[in-house]
Formats: sequence, C-alpha cells, structure tokens
Amino acid sequence: MLAQREKISACLTLFLIVLLLPGCAGTVKNMRSVSPEQIISVPEEGKSMVVFMRPSTLGFAIQSSVFEIQKDSPSLVGIVAAKTKVAYQLEPGEHLFMVVGESADFMTAELEANRTYYALVTPRMGAWKARFSLKPIHATQLGSSQFTEWIEACDWVEKTAASENWANENMVSIQQKQKKYWETWMSKDASERPKLLPPDGK
Repeated sequence: MLAQREKISACLTLFLIVLLLPGCAGTVKNMRSVSPEQIISVPEEGKSMVVFMRPSTLGFAIQSSVFEIQKDSPSLVGIVAAKTKVAYQLEPGEHLFMVVGESADFMTAELEANRTYYALVTPRMGAWKARFSLKPIHATQLGSSQFTEWIEACDWVEKTAASENWANENMVSIQQKQKKYWETWMSKDASERPKLLPPDGK
C-alpha cells in the first residue's frame, strides 16, 4: 500500500513539474506553424476577425481547443498550444465560443464588421490536467505594453486537415463537456460571463 502511495505521489509530482515548468512553449500538434507574412490577420471587407492567443506557458504540455458554437454544434476554430495564436474570420454579430481542456468554458462576442478582436486562452490547474478559460481583451488594453507582449510572445498557427480530423474523432467527448459545463456557465451572473464588446475591436 505504501509503495502504491509513493508511486501515485511521484506521478503527481512529475505532473506538476511538467505543468508548471516555465519558459517552455507547447508542442504544436494537428496545426501548422506559419510565418506572419502568410497569415491574414485583418478581416475581409464586411467581415470580423477574432485572434485567440495563449501567451502563458502554464500547462505547456496540454493543448487547448477553441470552438465556435453554431446551432448548439461545436465548429473548430483552432488548437491553441502555449505561445501560439490563431486568427478566425467570421460574420459580424453575436457569437458564442468555447475552449476545451479537462473541462469547457465559454465566451460570447458581439462583433462589428471590419474590426479585429482579441481574446486570451488562459490556463489554470485542473484535477488531472490543465483547464482553460477565454478572456476577452477590451479596448482599454489594446494600447498597453502588456498587450504588445502577449502578441509578440505567440507564434501564428492555422488549421489543417489533421485539425479537423482530430476534432471529429473527439467530438463525442467535446460535446459532453459542452453540455456539462454550459450549465455551470449559465448559472453565473451575467456580469461574470466574459464577453467581447463591439468597441473592443480595432
């Protein structure tokens, strides 16, 4: 029994070391690294864009997946490893996004045409692996040195066929987390639910 406890303790210690190891970027899986010149980081005329970025190295070994919920169905935005960012172009208006790790969390957005918006994928410790939340970057933060640091800390990635294959293969689990944690999110006061607002774009 003692040996089993020591084994469990050692595994948990190793997990925490991996989870909290500073200065390490996550491995990009099922996404493609691209240069800034290859990325369309501003929306087409009449469209909106949201850039999801994860500058923190907390939970670097765990990737986070971001989805847009359309008619209660998750559509993959991108898989966001530590120190990466992904641009997502879409129609203006009301939108709902979800980030998935050990759990799921949500963010709404009210987007205007011809504007680019930004949101952080923020990791936190879970029971067995990292959990994630979406944090809107508001207009008051866009000119800050911290915002510049976040942008510069992250490399661009984009979806591939492997990204969509991964999402399809894991869709049952993704939808289970969506259903379970949506109820938790909706139980919060409206002021506690993160939202990108029209003026937050640039």
